[in-house]
Amino acid sequence: MAIDELLARFHEVAVSPRKQLDSYLAQGKKVVACAPVYTPEEIIHSMGLVPMGVWGAEMEVSEAKKYYPAFICSVMQTVLELGITGKYKGVSAIVIPSLCDSLKSLGQNWKYAVPDIPFIPMTYPQNRKPDYGIKFTRAGYERVISDLEVATGAKFSEVALANSNRIYNEHNAAMREFAKVAADHKISAAQRNDVFKSAWFMLKEEHTALVRQLTEELKKAPAEDEKVRVVVSGILADSPSLLNIFDKNGIKIVADDVAQESRQYRTDVPEMDSRPLDALAQKFADMDNCTLLYDRDKKRVGYLVELAKKHNAEGVIVLMTKFCDPEEFDYVPIKRACEAAGLKHLNIEVDCQMVDYEQAGTMLQAFKEMA
Repeated sequence: MAIDELLARFHEVAVSPRKQLDSYLAQGKKVVACAPVYTPEEIIHSMGLVPMGVWGAEMEVSEAKKYYPAFICSVMQTVLELGITGKYKGVSAIVIPSLCDSLKSLGQNWKYAVPDIPFIPMTYPQNRKPDYGIKFTRAGYERVISDLEVATGAKFSEVALANSNRIYNEHNAAMREFAKVAADHKISAAQRNDVFKSAWFMLKEEHTALVRQLTEELKKAPAEDEKVRVVVSGILADSPSLLNIFDKNGIKIVADDVAQESRQYRTDVPEMDSRPLDALAQKFADMDNCTLLYDRDKKRVGYLVELAKKHNAEGVIVLMTKFCDPEEFDYVPIKRACEAAGLKHLNIEVDCQMVDYEQAGTMLQAFKEMA
């Protein structure tokens, strides 16, 4: 397929997850919803189930307000709203990790607000790197497996998990290569996001095949220059109206540290074929540079600066999810580190219930003029 055809396919999936869900259900597949962030999709995939991401949507919230105060992450509010209003009808279960206070409350609220879709918790340790942390993670995975078997009737196999681990590593590599090639070729911020967002709604082997095709076609195309190069960081960067402002102002996203995007693909499952569940637990232990993972030294700050330098970016734009405490705590050291490194920086507040990014447009225009 040509570049335009491939991008159109990614866009179709990204904007119509319900259509994708219905397609899998029509094939007789069982779908398991995966809440952010770092839900063990490999386990779900290995059991012959379809993992499908749920990250909320741009929408007004009404029913979820009965369970949440106004001052909580809108991702959690809109995920619950979609559940209450039946948008996930047909899903066999939802797995929700516990990496922040908002996610913990999502799981408890889900049990009462959406009783027809079983809630499966995934409890991760704060101290994930020591041996006891790895054992704790493995125990959490074993509980997820047990709950999935009850909710779906599917059976777990170590052999199947080893294969799924390889499939997910291949997808990680394909996404990293795409991001690298897209940084220097003609692809808009919105199109780039379509590639990342669509991955949440497709079986990874299907998505990998399309991403590899797109990457190879991009390599044949001429390189793009004369754009303001930036690194974007945050939880979400998928608002069409905001991304269109990036494109309108000639601001090129050359790399990202976004939870919904590249953070998912930085760490592979290590080669431990005889112990695939241990390997998956080790993968979580190896993860770093994320606000939702305990890091008293704030290594993510230096990582962001080095990422910007590596890609010859002129600055870092932080898309701050409103009421996300972990992200808010990191911004001040990021600001200081960017200033020390001579990098421009900008903080834009985003919210799933926002429809007007006019102020952000003014800020991005000023950012471009300063670059």
